[in-house]
Amino acid sequence: MIRILVLFAIALPSFRAAGQGWVRQTSGTSNFFYSVYFTSPTSGWVVGQGGTILHTTNGGSTWTPQASGTTNFLYSIFFIDANTGWTVGQGGTILKTTNAGTTWTPQTSGVINYLYSVTFTDLNTGYIVGSEGLILRTSNGGEQWTSVPSGLTNTLSAVCFPISSASMVGYAVGGSASFGTIIKTIDRGASWFSLDAGTTNWLFGVYFTDLMTGWAVGFNGTIRATTDGGATWMPQASNTVERLVGVHFPTRTTGWAVGFAGTILKTENSGEEWRPQASGTTSNLWSVFFVDSLTGWAVGWNGTILHTRTGGTTDVAEETTPYTHVLYQNYPNPFNPVTTIGFRVQGSGRVTLKVYDVLGREVATLVDGIQDVARSAMAPGALTGYKSVVFDGSKLPSGVYFYRLNAGSVTQTKRMVLLR
Repeated sequence: MIRILVLFAIALPSFRAAGQGWVRQTSGTSNFFYSVYFTSPTSGWVVGQGGTILHTTNGGSTWTPQASGTTNFLYSIFFIDANTGWTVGQGGTILKTTNAGTTWTPQTSGVINYLYSVTFTDLNTGYIVGSEGLILRTSNGGEQWTSVPSGLTNTLSAVCFPISSASMVGYAVGGSASFGTIIKTIDRGASWFSLDAGTTNWLFGVYFTDLMTGWAVGFNGTIRATTDGGATWMPQASNTVERLVGVHFPTRTTGWAVGFAGTILKTENSGEEWRPQASGTTSNLWSVFFVDSLTGWAVGWNGTILHTRTGGTTDVAEETTPYTHVLYQNYPNPFNPVTTIGFRVQGSGRVTLKVYDVLGREVATLVDGIQDVARSAMAPGALTGYKSVVFDGSKLPSGVYFYRLNAGSVTQTKRMVLLR
């Protein structure tokens, strides 16, 4: 039996760009960048391919190379104060600075794993995650790093400890090509236990604004959010199938996610609605960092460094008129066996949304009736017209399917893949 469930409606604005919200900065290299971190609106670092470390003291107007002493790829950088920071990467590489990067000193990791993410809660206490489920912990600023069992063999891509009075609670995410992982510690990293991520998509980024509120992003435009410390993770609509890699929230309500093909998404309501922003690049973006709700940077492949002083928006206010009829790409895609299909209609009228197999045979009718936008169940102040339905293909064989929206004179069709 095919189950159909009409979900909630959200606001999806339209944009009219007359200025550039994100501006490319000159990095002086075509190396890939994987991480960016700022300690103030003027002082920041990016790290990446071939041991590259760049530093700016003027908000990115100029970037100056720093000697890392390694050619290994560096995947993550974190500073606990204006002078003290760590960067980690390929082959178990760990580097520390106590003078804002003037010199970087190697630390012994004791492993040859890929190290993908580093964070510290104070000058002494830090955590690193990496390939093959690796977790390293230090209590003396990295003089010694100790491996902690994670119970996993898949990659851990990112780690985050929301700062609290005791800094006991932390989260890490990762996965594989067919598995999404979220783990948690409540004893300062001494032990970790798995949470139900609610997705089979590999997760690459995680960020918490407090002990209870966080987001994870990953493959196929995946965004999961929690408000109960990870007990439940709810899907949020990204309206993209691009891989999302980095996520950062300077406030509890305002945040950004970045990913492949120059994807930048912004939310101003804790992820209830994610809006695309024009990045001006098709390079894959891996990391995003904001020092406040307006000033931020995003970095990625081909030496890409992007900067905004306007929260990524243009100098013309966003319009609040709704889209005309639009059919969105299903999420996730491929799926097994459930996927969500979103669509927007303007005005009232008959709407049909049907699913067909590759031979053109109808296999499901998801929507067939009058869609009255004026009576849509919307949040106060939200734009009307957006709805989504859940399609369950558990009774269908694996393969390619097409779904078609007919609304007024508009017909739109998109492709999806069921993998069983």
